[in-house]
Parts: sequence; structure tokens; C-alpha cells
Amino acid sequence: MPRPESDYVAVGLVRKTQGRRGEVAAEVLTDFPDRFQAGQELWLSNGATWQKRLLEGSWFHKGRAILKFAGCDSISEAETLVGLWIGLPRSERHPLPAGVIYLSDLVGCDVLENNQRLGTVEGIEETGAVPLLKVGTADGELLVPFAQEICRSVDVEKKEIRVWLPEGLKELNRNEPRPRDRRAPGRSRRRQKQ
Repeated sequence: MPRPESDYVAVGLVRKTQGRRGEVAAEVLTDFPDRFQAGQELWLSNGATWQKRLLEGSWFHKGRAILKFAGCDSISEAETLVGLWIGLPRSERHPLPAGVIYLSDLVGCDVLENNQRLGTVEGIEETGAVPLLKVGTADGELLVPFAQEICRSVDVEKKEIRVWLPEGLKELNRNEPRPRDRRAPGRSRRRQKQ
């Protein structure tokens, strides 16, 4: 994924080719699908550099955006786009209502509990329910649900998130080795007939 400090934000990811005329199927990573309208200028990136491309056409199919970029007219040309991030300049993001933030703005924020720094948000994990903040701590990764009951205050300008962690959350996230299974490798448990 593009670096969070980048001047660009990802709004999609090219997953595969689609059709025979240079179209690609992209995973949509934005709440604003209008970003994928024909005539828009979007940016493509391998994670290091960005290149501007004109979007000639688009439609949605099975939860993905099918995109046709100018100059991409064959399957072989479309194959070169697979795996690229689709983005736009950070300055062109839609303004949000008060109290709403972009999750990408949380990456790089310090996480504090009782005025003690726990670590820094290194990424976001989408779970389908509540997003999880991947916090890098001295003890390893700590997954913190981005819920109002836990993340009590967020100041994107100060790059600071104040949390109240439920009892046991830190322990739950520790990477402790699990007890080894006593079965020999390659052997399965069989239920005995009675």
C-alpha cells in the first residue's frame, strides 16, 4: 500500500483483467464510488511512484469497479496494471462532516492510555465490523478496535488517539506460543467406532 505520509491516497486496487479490450477489475477502497466516473484523472502506483491516467469508462460488477484507462486497449496491456494502487492527490479528497475522519489519517498517530504512550498506529485492518488499529508497541503489535467506547478522543492534527483499553485486551494481543499438538506430523485424529 502507498505510504501514509504520501501526498496521495488509495481509492482502489487493480485485482485482475476484465474482458478483451484492456479493462481491469478493481477493489473499491473508498466510500465515494463517484471517484470512478469516466473522464476522471486517477493515479496509478506500484507503491513507490505515481503515474496519472485518464479513466475512459467505468461500471460496477459483482462489487468491483470495472475500469477502462486511456491507452490500455488489450489484455496484455491490462495485465501490466494488475496489482497497482489507484489513487488521487490527498488534497482532492471529499470534505467530511464534523466528527468524521478518514481512517487513513489515523496511520502515524500516537496511541495514549492514561497519558502513557502505548505505541503508534502502523495500519488499519478492516474486519467487516469495527476497524482494528494495528498499533506498534514495545511488546509487539496491539490490535485496538476503533470504537468510541475504546478510542475516547482522536486528534488528527496532533496525530494523537487517547484510548481506554478494556481489561485483558493487551494480554489477548500478545503473541505467546500455543501448546503444541501431541499428534505426530501428518497424522489426524480419528474418532473410534463404538
